[in-house]
Amino acid sequence: MASSQDWIIGFHAVTELLKHQSADVLQLVIQDGRNDERLQALKSIALQANIELAQLAKREMDRRFPGVHQGVAALYRNPVAAKSEKELGVLLDSLDRAPLLLVLDGITDPHNLGACLRSADAAGVDAVIIPKDKSATLNATVHKVASGAAETVPLFAVSNLARCLESLQRRGIWLVGTADETGKSLFDQDLTGALALVMGSEGRGLRRLTRERCDYLVAIPMAGKLSSLNVSVATGVCLFEALRQRQKGN
Repeated sequence: MASSQDWIIGFHAVTELLKHQSADVLQLVIQDGRNDERLQALKSIALQANIELAQLAKREMDRRFPGVHQGVAALYRNPVAAKSEKELGVLLDSLDRAPLLLVLDGITDPHNLGACLRSADAAGVDAVIIPKDKSATLNATVHKVASGAAETVPLFAVSNLARCLESLQRRGIWLVGTADETGKSLFDQDLTGALALVMGSEGRGLRRLTRERCDYLVAIPMAGKLSSLNVSVATGVCLFEALRQRQKGN
């Protein structure tokens, strides 16, 4: 798949892009009149990497880059959205510890994918796995919301998610899925050892084949009147419960 060009906005997202993928950045645009230390640091990185610099008036920045651009935008070559299942196997073979994986079964909202990647980075996830079809991809919105995590967390897109999950099981990785109607609490589930947390889509949750492949199904205990959480919030809760258990066991 050929690379494409895209814009990314916001200080944190642009900073991480320059740190990790400066060779892919074609142009850095900064709001005219902004001379604060943070933006000066970005200009310095861009100059060292021979990246074209441009300045625009605030009105033009607001017109060209809707959203919270914070006075900075970058044009970059967006490479292939995600790595392959074969590359996932290479990564798993290289780990010298029990893996912690995050599987997202059809997250279509790029804001949710970006938030999940950010939580995955914070929780020390080794890889995030998504299906190739009916899933958000690494676009500018995902990069912006992820605040750099799109550059630090390996993302793998697989053609057949159920088959990929089966291959993980053959490696000795336990699959723990989330389902609101199950009677088992997340906090009662052992989340140590080789683990893949499997989260369903925003509306329908886990697909049937994905659900059937899971070794365990758990629910997040809810003390309020609402019966469910946004998928990115639920992902953060599950990942940090896994992190808590894993750190406690060390």
